[in-house]
Formats: sequence, structure tokens, C-alpha cells
Amino acid sequence: MNVAYLLEDTTISALARLTMAHADALIARGHRVRIVTKGEPVTWRSSRAEWVYVDDFAEYDRRDDEYIGPAPENLLVDDEIYRAVTPSENEPLRVLLSGAAQIEHKGIDEGYGAIAHARWFHQKLDLVRVSPWAPSREEPLDAVQEFHVALTTAEMTRLLHTCDVFVAPSHAEERFGLAAAEAMASGIPCVLTSNAAHLAFDETHDYALFAPEQNAVELGEKLIELLSDDQLRERLRMRGREVAEKWHPQK
Repeated sequence: MNVAYLLEDTTISALARLTMAHADALIARGHRVRIVTKGEPVTWRSSRAEWVYVDDFAEYDRRDDEYIGPAPENLLVDDEIYRAVTPSENEPLRVLLSGAAQIEHKGIDEGYGAIAHARWFHQKLDLVRVSPWAPSREEPLDAVQEFHVALTTAEMTRLLHTCDVFVAPSHAEERFGLAAAEAMASGIPCVLTSNAAHLAFDETHDYALFAPEQNAVELGEKLIELLSDDQLRERLRMRGREVAEKWHPQK
């Protein structure tokens, strides 16, 4: 089958990552896939797709394609992110907060609030921040032990595998929940907001701890619960990895 995916922009995003992951999975099954984009050449992730760069999608000659349009929005997690075995936890635990603070629906402000709440109640942790962009002026960088910007997929995978807990404070506008899915595939226990994207991972909501959206205190309470219970972390680590298996490219 000849497939062409239309990708508006190639900057680091869940949509771009999913488009390339779907393309690679189809190519591995013998299909021809092109990614047609108005964006710049990608340097942060490799892909086996044939790239076509245009100023306007109307320029693209689609006569050979049996499908042309956006990539499917169902989740797909890169194979190298999965881990069957998780190494020993760090001391203090490394808590990952990922996303651009400049995008309001990512909820990074509430993520910082949850971290502050946990620390107020004497929880020791190292905060690891990841963003596609440089930190905003409003971010409380004195609360951060590490800040990483515009990581490649390989760099992000390596960093993810050094962390112990993942916090996803995103709002209802979040379409995919890809970062949380990748954390679960890595065997990292998660504290998630109860938005539709996160709740759609499985019908039984026992694969993470959930807090209401835009509520830093409740998110912080769930974080405290997870940080203070090693048996709970192990249960969520195993259950999250089990749920994430459905997003493996081979499946």
C-alpha cells in the first residue's frame, strides 16, 4: 500500500512523533510511506519514511497514493522505550515533569505546584524538567535539579530511563497523552490528571494515580502517596507496563 501522511510542522510534538512512529511501523510491514510536510528537515528523530517538503500541500502529486491524510491518532510507542526490567530506584527519587510551560494546557504550573506541595510535607525528590523550548520566565527554576531542552528521541529515552516517577498535569485539551504512555512503557509509575486522554489507556483505571485537572494540591497529594509507598510504586510499575504493551509497534 502507498501511504502519504500530511504533517503541518516538524518541530518536536506528540503529533510529529506519532506520525513518524506510524510510518516506521507500516514500512516494517512492507508498505511505502511518505511524510509530506511544510516543516524543516527533522534532526531530533530518525525515520525510514520518504520525506517530501512543500510550501503548500496542494503542490504534492498524490496520484500514486492509496491513502493520503493525517496519521492515525491512536498511540504508538517506539520500541526502544520499553523496558522489561527496571533498575534500582534513585535516592532521592527522580521525578520527571515534561512539557512546555508556555502551552497552558500542559499544566506545568500545576506540576510545579504539586512538587512544592510534596516538598512542603517533607518529601525528598529531585525534579527533572524536559521541554521542547527554553524555560519561560515564570518557571521557578530554583525548584529544578535538571532542565533539558529539545532532546532527540534517543536522548529523551535515555533520560526517561533514569527517572523513578512521572507527573503529567495536562488538561482536557491534551489529545494523546503520549508522554504518559512512554513513561508507563518504561516502567515508571505515574501520577496523572484524570483527563480523557489519560483515562482512555484502559477501562480499569488502576495503572496510575489520578488527580483532578488544574488542582495542584490534589496532584501533590497523589504524588506524596506514590513517593511514600514503595510497594505502590512497584505495583504501578508492573501494571503500567502491562497496559502499555498494547501500544508496542509489533502489536
